[in-house]
Amino acid sequence: MPDDIRPGDQSADLLTRRAATKAFSLGTLATLAGCLGTSSETKPDPVDLSGQKEDDQGGMVIGLHAGPNGQIFYRDSSPEGHDNPAWFHTLSMGMFPYYFEHQQQGWEATAIYVTDYSVVEYELTEEEGDTFISTHTGADTFGNAREMTYVVGSEVLGGMGKDLIPFSSSADADAFIDEHGGSTVTFDDVTSSWLSGYMRS
Repeated sequence: MPDDIRPGDQSADLLTRRAATKAFSLGTLATLAGCLGTSSETKPDPVDLSGQKEDDQGGMVIGLHAGPNGQIFYRDSSPEGHDNPAWFHTLSMGMFPYYFEHQQQGWEATAIYVTDYSVVEYELTEEEGDTFISTHTGADTFGNAREMTYVVGSEVLGGMGKDLIPFSSSADADAFIDEHGGSTVTFDDVTSSWLSGYMRS
C-alpha cells in the first residue's frame, strides 16, 4: 500500500476494489480463453485411399475405377468396419447418398474431402465411345468438398457413369465445360432431391 494512504482511507478502499476487479476480469478472460482453446476442434486431414480400401457405400475397391473419390469424417460416429473417415470411389452413387442417409440419422460430418481436379494432372481416356476421367487416391489430391465447384452433365464420366467432377478453381471448371460441356453446381446445391433428378436425367 502506498505510504500516503492510511488504513480506512476511502482512496485505499477504492484502489483495493479496482485491483480486485482487475484481477477478477483477467482471471475470467484467461479461463474463457482456456475453455475456447480446448473446445476448438482441429479439422482432420484427408487420408490416402490406396491399399485396396473398399467403398463404404457399394464395396468397390477404390483406385481401380475412373472418377473422383471422396471421404467423410464424422463426430462421435464412424463407418462400419473401420475408423473414420468413410471413403468412396464415386461421388454421385457413393459419397453423396451416404452423406444424405447418415445426415438423416443424425451423424455430424466434421470434414468432407473430394478429389480436386485443379491440383492433379488428370487424364481422359476413351473406352467404347465413352470418355472417363482419371482417379486419384493420394492424400494430397483431396480438397474441401464444401469449397469446390462441381462440373455436372458433361460428356466426361466417372467409374460408375455420370458423376460430379470437383475443381477448387472455378476458372478450371469453366475451362473444362468449354471443352467437354456441362454446367456447374456448388456443394450446397447438391441435395438429395437434386441428386436424384440429376442421376435420372
